[in-house]
Amino acid sequence: MRVRIPLATPSTQDFARNSTKRIGIMKPGLLLHIEGAAVLLAACLPYQQTHGSWLWFAALFLTPDLFMLGYLAGKKAGAFFYNPGHTYSVPVLVFSALWFSGRTSYYWLVLIWFAHIGLDRLAGYGLKYETAFKDTHLQRV
Repeated sequence: MRVRIPLATPSTQDFARNSTKRIGIMKPGLLLHIEGAAVLLAACLPYQQTHGSWLWFAALFLTPDLFMLGYLAGKKAGAFFYNPGHTYSVPVLVFSALWFSGRTSYYWLVLIWFAHIGLDRLAGYGLKYETAFKDTHLQRV
């Protein structure tokens, strides 16, 4: 006689479902917003320590949004150009290239870029899908 043992009993399923309702911080969307705030703060603090000009910071803060110009060529081209400018991996690569080439005096530009991406994530803007500009990996804006 075979006895089937369920992997998850109804009580554990109910607990998992209800615990995420009780603990709002466990919601992925909220975690991604918190992550954006953390990146924004983590970029601004070293920028302050480099004694960077806050005027330059303000002037260049929206520069990554120039990648939106790709949407003039259509949704597919728009997502193709927008996403590399709004993912953390590209500024990390630029930062690494600056470090390996010894051009550490340009770190402040990468910090502004990180701060921009962090604020975008905090505000709920994410990487774009090819379907529409409002379709992001975080939510539909």
